[in-house]
Amino acid sequence: MKQVKSLLIFGFFIAGISIQSRAQVTTLPEVTVLARNYKYLKSVDNKGAAEPIKLLERQAAAYDVKSSEYYDDEYDTYSIRFHLPNGFILAVYDQDGKIIRTAERFNDVALPFAIQNAIGQRYPKWAISKDVYVVKYGNEEGAKKEYKIVLENGSKRLRIKTNEKGEFIE
Repeated sequence: MKQVKSLLIFGFFIAGISIQSRAQVTTLPEVTVLARNYKYLKSVDNKGAAEPIKLLERQAAAYDVKSSEYYDDEYDTYSIRFHLPNGFILAVYDQDGKIIRTAERFNDVALPFAIQNAIGQRYPKWAISKDVYVVKYGNEEGAKKEYKIVLENGSKRLRIKTNEKGEFIE
């Protein structure tokens, strides 16, 4: 009796495999991936940045100027603004859709740990009251990232600047 059960289970297993092997093959449409703005994404590389900033930078990199309602063969550059409630990216594209330069500004973002740690060590009794994250990207120069921060200690205020590594800029 046990052998019959084993043979039935084995038979059902083989039948299940053979049914799956006759499954229909579906081909998907071909997708073309363009990497014209890879240099911008690699340069801004914001692993420590807030998720909305990353998403907006990806949106700027993926923007297709040629399919835009503003596209016209007569113009050499196109300025497009992407915005969030707390910041924006102003991107300048060439005729092919490649980002030439950007000006990015985001207010009151979550500061990377390296910056928080550097401020805590250098200004231990001060609190962060405001911060602005600024990125300037140029096709030739790459990205320059700065954090402009306002610190408060009682009635005293202090303005400082750091880069993304937490190094102070004088």
